[in-house]
Amino acid sequence: MIPQCSPLANYQAHKPEIDRAVLQTMDSGWYILGREVESFEKEFAAWNGSALCVSCANGTDALELILRASGVGRDDQVITVANTAVATISAIERTGAQPVFADISPETFTMCPVSLDKLLGQGTDKVKAVIAVHLFGHPSAINEIGAIAEKSGRILIEDCAQAHGAAVNGKNVGSFGAAAAFSFYPTKNLGALGDGGAVVTDSPELAEKIRCLRQYGWEQRYISSYAGINSRLDEIQAAVLRVKLKYLDEENRKRQALAAVYDAGLAELTELATPKVSPGCSHVYHQYVILADKRDQLQAFLKANGVGTAVHYPEAVHRQPAYIRYAGTGLPRTEEVNRKLLSLPMFPELELEAAEQVVKIIKKFYS
Repeated sequence: MIPQCSPLANYQAHKPEIDRAVLQTMDSGWYILGREVESFEKEFAAWNGSALCVSCANGTDALELILRASGVGRDDQVITVANTAVATISAIERTGAQPVFADISPETFTMCPVSLDKLLGQGTDKVKAVIAVHLFGHPSAINEIGAIAEKSGRILIEDCAQAHGAAVNGKNVGSFGAAAAFSFYPTKNLGALGDGGAVVTDSPELAEKIRCLRQYGWEQRYISSYAGINSRLDEIQAAVLRVKLKYLDEENRKRQALAAVYDAGLAELTELATPKVSPGCSHVYHQYVILADKRDQLQAFLKANGVGTAVHYPEAVHRQPAYIRYAGTGLPRTEEVNRKLLSLPMFPELELEAAEQVVKIIKKFYS
């Protein structure tokens, strides 16, 4: 069986170093907001090209903390996309705000700047922020989106949960907006052995408020200056992430090499489309996502031949039961793409020969 992803393989690739780091942390006797967290925050900020990093419990909390620290709350609106993990929308709604959906560019599956501009041109004063989601490892059109947000006076926030190391003209995503949220869920390009998340920003004021909000709103211990939450990255996960961060750039290059095998092998098939990379962008292939005719039949055929795949996501958020009240939103490109998305096996420990085998099986299906 060729799995679609394998967090276990990534742990095994670094097992001696991770085990040593975990044991040292356990022996330290300090398990919450200690030296490992402090060191990881500094190292991750430096790696991403950001001034500051504030870690937290998960990527959803990271988005919520940014929104709350930016003053987004009840009766406000936040523009984002429906072609994303539901975590993006959950974070918005947890602040009391309401999501508003822009359509996507079908080439990159990310927010369409024209759709964003149209929404903002409708003149609603309730829109406080725009969340650009860098999906599947490809950057959104962040310069264009940022220019539109700045012109309209809205806060630009980046959802980088699937884009650790993706870049535009050599500049890492997460360094374009007011702040950015990262997830360290085990399957991410940089994954913990449990949950984890972080915010990066160049604003000392925003970072300080987020530090307070992540721990009950404390500016001093046991005294809440704000109505905060409990969202802390623990020391053990920070130690694991510090080990893995050293290898992230190398592992992203391995993902790109696997993508090149898929690109070359599938190029001749007219029944599917392989991922496009926009000019000046670096794609880090959190997922390698094709648009496939007969998607469900292809997925079943691959499974029968020992190849794991996934559909990210079976329904766009505005079509899911919990958010069906947004179903009237006109998102034709989102819904068209959603019917064809299929994620092929993609993780840095996957052998190139295995990717070639996947290509052969797909060709067999369409022959």
